[in-house]
Amino acid sequence: MNPQDYFNQLNDDYLALHRRKEDLFWQTYMGTSDDHDGFTAAEEALSAFISNPTHIQATRCNLEVLLQLTDEEDELVKGLKGWLAFFDANAIESADGREKMAALIRSESALFAKRQEYLMYCNDENGDKQQASLTVLAANIRTSDNESVRQSAHQALLDLEQWVLNNGYIELVKQRNDFARQQGFRNFFDYKVNKTEQMTPEQLFTILDDFELRTRERNQSSIRNLAEAKGDSAVQGHNFSFMYAGDAARQLDPYVPFSKSLRRWIESFGRLNIDYSQADMTLDLLDRAGKYQNGFCHGPIPSFYAEDKWQPGKINFTSNAKPDQVGSGYDGINTLFHEGGHAAHFANIKLNSPCFSQEFAPTSMAYAETQSMFCDSLLNDGDWLKQYAYNADGEVVPDEVIQALIAAQQPFKAYQERSILVVPYFEWAVYSTDEDLLTPEYLTTLARDTEQRILGLATSPRPLLAVPHLLSQEAACSYQGYLLAHMAVYQTRAYFTDKFGYLTDNPAIGPLLAEHYWKPGNSISHDATLRSLTGEGFSAAYLAETCNKSSEEAWLQEQAKIVVAQARTRAEPADLNATISIVDGAETIADNAVSDNKLCDDFETYITQRYGNGR
Repeated sequence: MNPQDYFNQLNDDYLALHRRKEDLFWQTYMGTSDDHDGFTAAEEALSAFISNPTHIQATRCNLEVLLQLTDEEDELVKGLKGWLAFFDANAIESADGREKMAALIRSESALFAKRQEYLMYCNDENGDKQQASLTVLAANIRTSDNESVRQSAHQALLDLEQWVLNNGYIELVKQRNDFARQQGFRNFFDYKVNKTEQMTPEQLFTILDDFELRTRERNQSSIRNLAEAKGDSAVQGHNFSFMYAGDAARQLDPYVPFSKSLRRWIESFGRLNIDYSQADMTLDLLDRAGKYQNGFCHGPIPSFYAEDKWQPGKINFTSNAKPDQVGSGYDGINTLFHEGGHAAHFANIKLNSPCFSQEFAPTSMAYAETQSMFCDSLLNDGDWLKQYAYNADGEVVPDEVIQALIAAQQPFKAYQERSILVVPYFEWAVYSTDEDLLTPEYLTTLARDTEQRILGLATSPRPLLAVPHLLSQEAACSYQGYLLAHMAVYQTRAYFTDKFGYLTDNPAIGPLLAEHYWKPGNSISHDATLRSLTGEGFSAAYLAETCNKSSEEAWLQEQAKIVVAQARTRAEPADLNATISIVDGAETIADNAVSDNKLCDDFETYITQRYGNGR
């Protein structure tokens, strides 16, 4: 087999295994199939392919043959180097290690199936017990003006923690550590950070410790001020989020109904000139029983050029919106922008192999999350709200509501970022602990101690062991990627602001992101993408500066954006160049076969008929 045939075979074999796994992943996570055994088998088959160490030597041999005939810039050479990096990041050399990985997959699948059957409940405003998903519980804690509702929802998360601790998490930690040590790492956190971010835990915590120190005083003073203003009960886990932002969030709610979220995503991304390059996208947006309780974006068919023929991406993404709940509209559009940002990224990786455009190692989580979090950051901009947030009567959100949001949230910007920071500190401690000490009691105490140290609260509004990422191998020990991404997001925002003066509806942004951040996929490092666009390496300074701004400074900045935006001529949205279907499980709600406008009309009609006007 010559190098070209070998390369084509790798692409074909991977695509077949990846598609099978991702199709079953979608079906089981959406609750439309209970074929957990089939999913486990498909995941094991893909894992066996990507972890097979013989691929490394075979790829090297084909590269050596090829380099005798051509140079380093040849596209086939670049493609084979991509596969070599892929196998280097994922290969498991020993048969024992591969069996440990297969056993891990089976254990996680069993825990996932059990978790789907675990039902959570909280009390509504009448004191009646209601079944509730993670999304509903979090929204109740954040926006309900009834303390008994908030307390009941928070208790459900604390109960979930104990369920997790008593139903396989501790055994999973031990299994993961056993696998990681067999691979030559100290523990699973060490293994994961090296694989996903190409750094050691020590290098990671040099960055995280610096950020923790830069934001510590602002976080502590904001919590002290809230307690002094509203009493010590305001900083209890079930009260804290509502006490600092709940009223402002409720004021915003009528201006961001969920029914309009799809239209606002399509129009806003269209005006940014974001092109999905003919991707076929399926969106499952509504909360329901049996569905995975966290948004995600996966690509069953990665985008790439197959021998000069463009293969558009097939992309699925999901949210857990509950349109009849206060706060769901903003949460829904936030997820659309976030997962839609992921989709834009993975739809626009334009190299010659799917190894560059799949979402796992050597793709950095921080790199991937930079794309999604840049997009959802726009929703906090005053000029974006003035352009897109209006109520059922067509009235735009008033300045006073935006100012109230800033006054409520800006003092706690450091806290919000530290809510990400707390997870890697906790997971590093968990995986570094003597395994004889790993009991439910020990880990509960460790969770509360870590929340106190990093968040400054006795109990987090979102208790650590209720974070769903901890249970999935793909997401475990990766949460720091969100914070590293936020650092890159604010660096990117600063660059665009300095260059253009504005972000909302700026048609230059989509093409620049596509060229510098999306097109190369994982063929270059996260830092290299930042240097390509901004001319500067990775920096945490921009995020820290944002966290430490006063509310007055932040409002003056947003006021200036609003004034400038009102003087700009608003362009018509460009076509997203995508096939879009909106589903609710097995039911198709709407699609854009006729037009994007009909897609949005049909979606709005469905939501209104099911949940009522104004939702």
